[in-house]
Formats: sequence, structure tokens, C-alpha cells
Amino acid sequence: REAADMVLLDDNFATIVAAVKEGRRIFDNIRKFIKDTMSSNSGEIWTLLLAPFFGLPIPLLPIHILWINLVTDGLPGLAFSAEPAERGVMQRPPRPPDESIFAHGMWQHILWVGLFVGALSIGTQAWAWARGVEYWQTVVFTVLTVSQLFHSLAVRSERASLLRIGLFSNLPMLGAVALTVLLQLAVIYVPALNPIFKTQPLPLFDLAVCFALSSLVLVAVETEKMLVRRGRLYAT
Repeated sequence: REAADMVLLDDNFATIVAAVKEGRRIFDNIRKFIKDTMSSNSGEIWTLLLAPFFGLPIPLLPIHILWINLVTDGLPGLAFSAEPAERGVMQRPPRPPDESIFAHGMWQHILWVGLFVGALSIGTQAWAWARGVEYWQTVVFTVLTVSQLFHSLAVRSERASLLRIGLFSNLPMLGAVALTVLLQLAVIYVPALNPIFKTQPLPLFDLAVCFALSSLVLVAVETEKMLVRRGRLYAT
């Protein structure tokens, strides 16, 4: 006992199994949080970096970036801690101690999702800019925010589809996404907040376009997970 690095106070096998399962759940949720946060941030970076190369003005103001990072990283990020263990978590072989946390396709996911979100945002900006509407910046702001929320829902599981795990299996995540959407709508439509966030009310058609385009992130990530399940993408 005095020379040991670790002493088990409860050596019941069932307790050990429960502890291992909980450890795997926590590690998986840390990976999901990192994947979600870094993918979202890379989308913002690509949007800001590439928009001027297409002859477009700077798409976001500093207040927009701060708001996106606050609501899309903060609330959903906390909700990942409540994500239940994935099915078959105890059937997986032990993870090599020296394995990178970015293994199993995480860094590839961060790269392509960032580029995809950037392309959606820049494409929407070009669409609004070409129409000459004054609220073009609010359009980009909304697409970036909502697309990251769809991404948070999609990466709740690394392999299983959202329909399989159930939309209501993590109520804190569902609540975080709903609250963030309400906060975003308040920033757009509450007159007192418009001068603070430099936003303008969007016509319902434009708002619907923003949500429709943002939902493509969920479709794309679900397609990626389908390919992973079929063994056509990434080594697991």
C-alpha cells in the first residue's frame, strides 16, 4: 500500500466496470467538446480570411465574434458534459496511452467542417451583398451562429446518427441550443440590441434562408458519420 501509485478502496468488479465506463464517457465528451469548438472557430477564421479574396468586405465585427464564441462555445460546450455514454462504449478495445486526442479523423473533421462553414458563410454574404441589402452583415452573423449550433447537435456522437441517439437524450444540450437561438433572434429583432451588436432585423425569407443553409452542416456531418460506420472513412 505504501509503495503503490494507486490504492483501490473498493475492489468490487462491478464498481471497476462502472468507473471505466464513466471514464470513457468523460473522455469521449472531452473529444466532442474539442471537436465542436475547434471546428466552429476554424469556420470563423476561414470566413474572415477568405472573404476579402473574393472581393467582399470584412464579414464580421469584433462584437460579432465575441458573441458567437460566447453563446455557441459556452452554452453547448457545458451541455456536452451531460452527454450519456455511447452505445457499445465498453465493447471498444482500450485506447493506447500514447494515442493523440485528435486521432480517428478528428483533425480532418475540424479542417473540412471549418472550410464548409466558411464556404456557407461567404456564399451567403455574396448573395446578400449582390442584392445590395443593408443587413448583409447580419446575414453572415446569423449563418455562422446557427451553423455552429447544428454542428453541436451533430457531434453528440462520433458514429451514431442524431436520430438513433435521440434528440431528447441530452436535454441540457437541447435547452442550450434553444436558448442560443432565442438569444440570436433577440440580437436581431430587439431594437435596443441592434445598435450594440450592429445588427438589423432580417426579413423572414432571409432568416429562413440562413437557417436552411446552416442546417446543411448537420446533413454533412451525418453523412460523414454514415461513411465512418460503413468503414469508408477514417481508421477506428
